[in-house]
Amino acid sequence: MAGGRFALAAAGPRPLMSGAQPDARRPARVAYLALIPPTLVIVPAYREAGRVGAVVRAARAQGLDVLVVDDGSPDTTGMEARAAGAVVVQHPFNLGYGVALHTGYHYARRHGYEWVLQMDADGQHDAAMLPRLAAALSAGADLAIGSRYLDGSAPPTSWLRRCATRVFARIATLGTGTAISDPTSGFQGLSARALAAVTHDGYPEDFPDTDVLIELSRSGLALREVPVRMHQRQGGLSMHRGARLAYYAYKMLLTLLLLPVRRSAPDTVARRPA
Repeated sequence: MAGGRFALAAAGPRPLMSGAQPDARRPARVAYLALIPPTLVIVPAYREAGRVGAVVRAARAQGLDVLVVDDGSPDTTGMEARAAGAVVVQHPFNLGYGVALHTGYHYARRHGYEWVLQMDADGQHDAAMLPRLAAALSAGADLAIGSRYLDGSAPPTSWLRRCATRVFARIATLGTGTAISDPTSGFQGLSARALAAVTHDGYPEDFPDTDVLIELSRSGLALREVPVRMHQRQGGLSMHRGARLAYYAYKMLLTLLLLPVRRSAPDTVARRPA
């Protein structure tokens, strides 16, 4: 299911882009922003009240526009994000992590952003690392993947999840021809080419991880991992926990097996009138 159709229901003011006149909604500019095209930070969020506000404020402190996609949260996630300075798109009910991202991608293209940086709403991703993702895009990467494993300071996790990560990291490395150590990382940067490549109806609804990396690589896009600092989750529930981890492994392996026979889906992004 394409998430883009919900993007038109954005709550809050339309974000300003690079070169627009400043106003009270615009975060203070940071030096590196002068070197990059219009960039939007996308934060998918579900039941992240008490955490999302700090994430938004940290990202805006980097001088970036922030879009929070509230995926049908029954709590005050959307209100907190808006109060912290984000534009908020709210799904009518929970549709899945992949759909939340997809909504953000469509929103970015419809509003003229050329790059997207994405981070989670649970406090794991350090906004101070966003310039590293932007630097990788500036250096020619189409997809910059923030890896918690490259600098040896990954937060502790379960033995089962570490094993699953190693398996899918190996698959991603073989499938892309690029060394991938953190295939489940949601801390990423996308160039304009990558953004165009993911706004189609075939984008995964739930777990856009190893399969998306391989598809983008096979489409000729350049992937690069970047060492980033991550923290332990500040609350909420992981997508890769308990029985859901087993389902994730099953779903991802099935998707990867079907990759050779999958047909390309159309680009359905709606353009803004000129």
